[in-house]
Amino acid sequence: PLIRGWANYYSPGVSSEAFSKLDHLLWYRLMRWTKRRHPNKNTKWTKNKYFKTVGDINWVFKEGVKILTTYSETEIIRHTKVKGNSSPYNGDNVYWASRMGKNPELPIRVTKLLKKQKGKCNHCGLIFQDGDLMEVDHITPKSKGGKNIYTNFQLLHRHCHDVKTANDGGGSTHEKGHTVEEPCEVKVSRTVLKTSVSRERIA
Repeated sequence: PLIRGWANYYSPGVSSEAFSKLDHLLWYRLMRWTKRRHPNKNTKWTKNKYFKTVGDINWVFKEGVKILTTYSETEIIRHTKVKGNSSPYNGDNVYWASRMGKNPELPIRVTKLLKKQKGKCNHCGLIFQDGDLMEVDHITPKSKGGKNIYTNFQLLHRHCHDVKTANDGGGSTHEKGHTVEEPCEVKVSRTVLKTSVSRERIA
């Protein structure tokens, strides 16, 4: 946990070279530890006992099923600067949901998918704009055994969802069995429109 936590803290910076040096230092100290623990054993014996090959990686410190985390395993994720005129208060919910993975005005599932897809539609590859109609789609359709799990969800434009469902051999994308998520602004605008129409009828 200490290695993982420290590496995650510094992962937004240019840390790959530092991580590599720390892995070398960690290996050196582990080798010294094995020598002190087994003073009468040679290097080959201690290597075979404590260091294993996992996949394509050699010299992995392993005990049973437990593997010691290394610094270089942590992915380097560069900090992305906020766009010049963007603000949490300017109503651009799609941008902030894509950046942070959460937004109080959007459903949790939509915000998580926006962040996972980096704000882009998985079908056309275009960036979602504020006000776009978005729908949660099953990557593998339920009719073909797809499950209601996050790994089988993707966020698409409504028209992209229609095309994708047609290619999958399904019917309308807006049937009862499909999960539809829309930006709250669209829902609110529709509610306001219905209210105004009702008032006109009453008048």
